[in-house]
Amino acid sequence: MKAVVHCYFRLLRAVIAVLLAAMVVLVFGNVVLRYGFNSGIAISEELSRWLFVWMVFLGAIIGMKERAHLGVDSLLKVLPPAGRKACYGLSHALMLYASVLLTEGSWKQTVLNWDTVAPASGLSVGLFYAAGIVFGASSSIIIAYELFRFVSGQTADADLIAISESEELPHSPGAAGGKLQR
Repeated sequence: MKAVVHCYFRLLRAVIAVLLAAMVVLVFGNVVLRYGFNSGIAISEELSRWLFVWMVFLGAIIGMKERAHLGVDSLLKVLPPAGRKACYGLSHALMLYASVLLTEGSWKQTVLNWDTVAPASGLSVGLFYAAGIVFGASSSIIIAYELFRFVSGQTADADLIAISESEELPHSPGAAGGKLQR
């Protein structure tokens, strides 16, 4: 199972790299064509915006898995272990609920807009909203797994503060007291 998860996140990283490269080519190519040749790529702006949205959602999945999202831990640091556990469980339950709502809403938007065609590219607008489905489903699985580990007692007390204090320093699960290891 770990191999499947590892392959999934390697695939996400590869897709993000391809999306970023495509965005650079579209935007840079469009700028060169506009200033150098007084023409342009008609779908460049629309397609680069869609690629950016997909890239952000896929990157957020990776951030969710690696606990790379930023947060405020000042309240958690002063709470006793029971308070930290209550906050951890409640926050994960709320995040799971929000992810399920996001998935459901994205699904409805995708279905509603599947027959709507984008003006410049002619692609289905449902593809734009499908990014929310991928993110919502993936983050729901990640959060549900972490919640299962917490409920079954597999989460260490040091991992109850599940945020990074700085975006330059990665979170190291298992670090003493939730502190960052250098």
